[in-house]
Amino acid sequence: ATPAFANDPDMLQDVCVADSTSGVKVNGFACKAAANITAEDFFFAGIAKPGVTNNTMGSLVTGANVEKIPGLNTLGVSMGRIDFAPGGLNPPHTHPRATEMIFVLYGELDVGFITTSNKLISKHLNVGETFVFPRGLIHFQKNNGKKPAAVVTAFNSQLPGTQSVAATLFTSTPPVPDHVLTMAFQSGE
Repeated sequence: ATPAFANDPDMLQDVCVADSTSGVKVNGFACKAAANITAEDFFFAGIAKPGVTNNTMGSLVTGANVEKIPGLNTLGVSMGRIDFAPGGLNPPHTHPRATEMIFVLYGELDVGFITTSNKLISKHLNVGETFVFPRGLIHFQKNNGKKPAAVVTAFNSQLPGTQSVAATLFTSTPPVPDHVLTMAFQSGE
């Protein structure tokens, strides 16, 4: 039997800093030459400050993955920050390549995921509390409080991927046919 892996494959050398200029695409990124590696390849300040949440959803996700931190290549981890305005929502989505764990920095959130048997597992979270969203399951976070909220996210993949349910169904290219959506949602066009 082939063993199952719950994260990215183990690395084969000390570091394999992603070379974003390489045309070679494998399961990850080609490695930069060791002589060209610097501390900047392992650094990102993008989650240090709150993000701007004056948008339709009232939230902003800032990823800290291999696309922002080339030194994460082959390490099998990444993180991020999600900021929420009062009433803000990180809409239903999945991460096809990773389990997600959140830690509430400030504020309060209602969070949940839906199992493959359509059971909603949800919880109200406060400052300092954590919650786990299993790999591939649809999940969400909503700030129902009157003050801003923020979480730090952790993933067991250098590039977990995000697939937003609504955006996937209604803004794909080419579009999902209307007759498919109307039948699936039992609604009019």
